[in-house]
Amino acid sequence: MLDPSPTQFEPARAAASSRKLKLAGIGAAVLALAVVGYGISSRSNADHQLVGIASDAAVPAVSLVTPTRGNQSTGLVLPGSVQAYNSAPIYARTNGYVRRWLVDIGDHVVAGQTLAILDAPEVDQQLAQAEANYQTALANASLAKSTSVRWVALRAKDAVSQQETDEKAGDLASKNAIANGELANLKRLRALQGFTRLAAPFAGTVTSRSAQIGGLVSSGTASATALFTVSDVHRMRVYVRVPQGASAQVHAGMHATMTLPEYPGRNFDLVLTRNAGAVDLQSGTVLVELQTDNKGGALKPGSYSQVTFPLAAAGTSVHLPASALILRANGPTVALVDGSGRVTMKRVTIGRDEGKQVEISAGLNGNERIIDSPPDALENGDRVRVEDQRKAGRVQG
Repeated sequence: MLDPSPTQFEPARAAASSRKLKLAGIGAAVLALAVVGYGISSRSNADHQLVGIASDAAVPAVSLVTPTRGNQSTGLVLPGSVQAYNSAPIYARTNGYVRRWLVDIGDHVVAGQTLAILDAPEVDQQLAQAEANYQTALANASLAKSTSVRWVALRAKDAVSQQETDEKAGDLASKNAIANGELANLKRLRALQGFTRLAAPFAGTVTSRSAQIGGLVSSGTASATALFTVSDVHRMRVYVRVPQGASAQVHAGMHATMTLPEYPGRNFDLVLTRNAGAVDLQSGTVLVELQTDNKGGALKPGSYSQVTFPLAAAGTSVHLPASALILRANGPTVALVDGSGRVTMKRVTIGRDEGKQVEISAGLNGNERIIDSPPDALENGDRVRVEDQRKAGRVQG
């Protein structure tokens, strides 16, 4: 039997090789599709993750604070400004130089006591000239009077005309008017010369002094400064601005308590004497005046004080940290959050500012979830992400 020749197996080998190539191509295509699919899937997942991260970043994270409720304070504490019962800055009424000053700050003076003496040489010379002018005017008036008397006598004898007599009488009236004018100028200059002595207008204490020996003083100019300030401190006035919401509860005759930082633990009794009766447009407050005796001299003009008004309790109040407030054009506002993370802006009324905390008199019932330190751009309907609720504690009232 003859062996098959190699040429007989070549078609079979070619067919097998072709099948292997086809299988390899199909495998490569499947692998390529798998790689492409994996890449598309990975990119899609990455895009979804980026969208989620961006969405989470767009929602601000906030912390909450729960308000506390309690009885509203029975005392309204407000800052007060202590002023002297009377206070007068002493200015120079004439130009000159300081010759002497006789009192200094802290000195007690009586009404009319000399504080300083000025030198005014120009006024002295003007006064001397005015006296000479007045004497001249008196002499002219005296001559005109005697002349007028003679002309009246001559007219009675029909020695002169009535016209000439009337002229002499008119000249007398003119000379008298000139003399009166010179006298008025003389008195004015005497008064100016008297202003070279600066006197205390009332009994009190010298609280400032800017007079210096030889210093030039000018009167009637915008740059003029007071040489002394005299304050009557036997009784003091205390001015307080009361918020409009509490203005109806303060009235003349009511007593209040004042404290000062330099006297810790000491209270001063005040009596309300005056009420401005009008609300200031800028501050929304009513200015009131209280008074108290200052026999011991403990109170000083210009002092800062805290005044407590005894006001009746008015139901309950809500306390919040001041950081929870948003101050807007329509008034103080807080941001509330519901269970789905949606924001609701709520306007509130501040009853009293206690520094780190504020007392809310209207707008909250004490059960709200309130954002602490809310972003200024927060609006109704915005979504927020609440941080760990364990970090949100209650405010101690």
